[in-house]
Amino acid sequence: MDLEFTTEELKFRDEVRAWIAENYTDDLKKRMALTKNGSLDEANQKAWHKKLADKGWLVTNWPVEHGGPGWNQAQKYIYEMEMALAGAPRMSSMGVRMCAPVIMKFGTDEQKKKFLPPIRNSEVWWCQGYSEPGSGSDLASLQMSAKREGDHYILNGSKTWTTHAQWADWIFCLVRTSKEEKKQNGISFILVDMKSPGISITPINTLDDTPTGDQEINSVFFDNVKVPADNLIGKEGEGWTCAKYLLTFERGSAYAPSNRNAVRKAREIAKVETSGGRPLIDDPDFARKLADLEIQIEALDATERRIFDKLSSGQSVGAMSSLMKTRGSEIGQKVTEIVLEAAGVYGSPFVQDTYAHLEGRSNEPLPAPEHLITSAGSYFNNRKTSIYAGSNEIQRNIMAQMILAG
Repeated sequence: MDLEFTTEELKFRDEVRAWIAENYTDDLKKRMALTKNGSLDEANQKAWHKKLADKGWLVTNWPVEHGGPGWNQAQKYIYEMEMALAGAPRMSSMGVRMCAPVIMKFGTDEQKKKFLPPIRNSEVWWCQGYSEPGSGSDLASLQMSAKREGDHYILNGSKTWTTHAQWADWIFCLVRTSKEEKKQNGISFILVDMKSPGISITPINTLDDTPTGDQEINSVFFDNVKVPADNLIGKEGEGWTCAKYLLTFERGSAYAPSNRNAVRKAREIAKVETSGGRPLIDDPDFARKLADLEIQIEALDATERRIFDKLSSGQSVGAMSSLMKTRGSEIGQKVTEIVLEAAGVYGSPFVQDTYAHLEGRSNEPLPAPEHLITSAGSYFNNRKTSIYAGSNEIQRNIMAQMILAG
């Protein structure tokens, strides 16, 4: 196993850096500095996706036959690392990294021709219809029904915590097509046009939502929604298999680069903010916490490189994707905690619309330095990371069953 990059891989790193320098404009950097959840408002987020699509870098995890760039695992890792270190907008995984692999694996040739090119070209926006009221970590208990009537399914029920459903053109859903003794056996995977009659969206407002794009999650209601049976992926009743396959992609991204960038910012903040009349970075207890986080991130980075090395040689990582998700999300939460600690009293003011100052819609001064204005919002927003994509308690169960129990 070689954890160092080759000369060719370093040249590729320089290419990525050059593209970022040209396309990640000062305006986008300013907007990212004022976001609390890692994404931009709808127009700018979709424009960023389109830039990546035009370059051919939106579908980095896709095979060449479906339009992927043909990168090896090291190139994929370098790309994610450089994007994270630059603080570039976080890419939505819904269509590119979650729905598309399921279509490639279980879809028909006709479905691949219909759905994959618009995802690759960033012509459609997807959202995920998994969780329901009362069916989050226990996803198999979902109740949204899909009844076959001729060439269509009729959908009734609701989905919740649906990220950016208000932006979406399509939603991929887990639905109950039968009531089997084993509840996993009655679940199917289906694609739904969000413009279908009978679909309504209600925002779920959180403390850090803003009028200009930070509002993330929604409830989506389905009232006798008619969906062509041709939109069923795989066979009826095989949705649980599709769901498990999808989750390996949802959980298996690199976390170390973004965490390294975040802790680097925390160190810079600690050099500016003071405690007892001296820079916070000179406080031994704070410096110890920061150093401990940096050590954890380096350990995570080495682990992720080992995992990607396995992928390069065609090995399955199995429960290691759960390990990455668990450690990555928990370290990320610790970084927001230490930034909030550095912010001190400046972490208290609630600024609902940070973009108002950027866009000249407010003459009021910011109640905190700009580098601290999102510290509380980011802290609270990141509480979700140890819950979504399967809670970390569930991830530990998976690791125990697959690794410790053999």
